[in-house]
Amino acid sequence: MSENRLRVDIWSDIACPWCYIGKRRFESALKLVDFAEDVEVHWHAYQLDPSLPEHYHGTEQEYLSTVKAMDPQQVAGMLAHVTEQAAAEGLAYDFDRVQPANSFSALRLLEFAKQRGAGDAMKESLLAAHFVQGANVGDHDTLVQLATEIGLDPQDAAAALADGSYTDEVNADIAQAQQLGISGVPFFVLQGKYGISGAQPAEAFAQALRTVHAEL
Repeated sequence: MSENRLRVDIWSDIACPWCYIGKRRFESALKLVDFAEDVEVHWHAYQLDPSLPEHYHGTEQEYLSTVKAMDPQQVAGMLAHVTEQAAAEGLAYDFDRVQPANSFSALRLLEFAKQRGAGDAMKESLLAAHFVQGANVGDHDTLVQLATEIGLDPQDAAAALADGSYTDEVNADIAQAQQLGISGVPFFVLQGKYGISGAQPAEAFAQALRTVHAEL
């Protein structure tokens, strides 16, 4: 590990399918560079749909078709496409099981984990739970179980979720995204000055990392 640390700030939502794909592609990019140990990743909260209830009683396709007023055939094609893209990254999305839910509690839990050095593990767990396992990530008991599975204290996690802890931190992340003009996620900021929007191919991430690292 060198003194030239490369900071990468990533805004994403655990209810964003492209965010999980982007996470995998970025991880693949790190395997393509010889300074991966010098890259510091910092996760930031973002909400695609703050208006979602804690749990929407319906499928992802029904939610997008009914609540978002999207054409059902268009939705089906979109979900099929993103499932195919996810599969190419080794992710087995199952939109028939996905439970649409407000992500704010999950984002608070992510902040809880970040402050205990387990941010990346928690991010991975939340994304997998939502898109692969069909878990209800708006449910506090489910979130406590996920936190426990990565080694965090279940009582502390339950207390943090119950009393609204980390609300300010999540809102601050969202406000910062607005200040930066971020309107979609995932969004990557390298060394505080280079922005990359979307789930780019691994080589594109790797080239950006090489360029910024060379400037350090």
